[in-house]
Amino acid sequence: MSEDARRRREGTAYGFLAYLIWGAFPFYFATLRPAGPWEILAHRILWTLAVCGLVLLVTRDLRWLFALARTPRRLGGLMLAGLLIAANWGIYTYAVLSGHITEAALGYFLNPLVTVALGVIILRERLRGLQWVAVGVGVVAAIYLTVDYGDPPWISFALAASFASYSLLKNRLGVSLSPFRSLFAESLTVAPLAVGILVWLSLSGATTWGGHGTGHTLLLMSTGVATAIPLLLFAAAASRVPLSTIGLLQFLTPVLQLLSGMAMGETMPASRWVGFAMVWVALVLLSIDMVRQVRRSWQARAGQAVTCAPGEQPPHP
Repeated sequence: MSEDARRRREGTAYGFLAYLIWGAFPFYFATLRPAGPWEILAHRILWTLAVCGLVLLVTRDLRWLFALARTPRRLGGLMLAGLLIAANWGIYTYAVLSGHITEAALGYFLNPLVTVALGVIILRERLRGLQWVAVGVGVVAAIYLTVDYGDPPWISFALAASFASYSLLKNRLGVSLSPFRSLFAESLTVAPLAVGILVWLSLSGATTWGGHGTGHTLLLMSTGVATAIPLLLFAAAASRVPLSTIGLLQFLTPVLQLLSGMAMGETMPASRWVGFAMVWVALVLLSIDMVRQVRRSWQARAGQAVTCAPGEQPPHP
């Protein structure tokens, strides 16, 4: 087996594990009861900050913080990114604890479509034919599901919008931070909010910390590790496999979340499956378009490599 093939196989395995862990999150967050969404969110922020900070301290990788502090625009952007990802975490936790896991899964199915739509609206990006069809099918699916639910599936829309906005903001910022550094910086910016939530819960007598046994306390502390591990696996995958592979693997998480919701007793009437099927058709169209673009990019780079002048280095794949 060649070195490239070995790296791709490792990367695919890392990516599969990352999305598998994210897909199993409903079962994990359900074990954190009787803690509520606000308390779980606060602990997740603070323990994620602690885990990332410890790793960065041990690896002596903290100097970049000083450079970041000298760029107010990027720092402000990371603060906004921290608020968006915290909102996404909070909404997702609420969905799991309130019995709306399938609705949360729908949100992550919709996320790629919302990301494309934001690219058109905010970045003025031009869509290709298949992308237009995919977005159109997604809009029809959203309208259909709104009618089927009786109300707009706000949890789905909020999850999709918050994460798509987070991705768009990171793209606009152009902050060249590794996923681990980025997670630390974003957690750091919203840490005061997390502390405030825990103080408020403590003063109101609503905290479960330390009052439900050592096991529950350790579970709350484990939220940092549970957040960091799949992110590290994802980072390892992203450096080893093509973007198209990551793009296809990402659909594993909402599929597993949907199955988790059904396993935990949530019902899916036949009419709702129709709406989900529309979303899946839209995602298949997006995936086909993505694979086509990757192939064209490879072909263009191969052509450039062939036509390189003697001694000139071809573009890095």
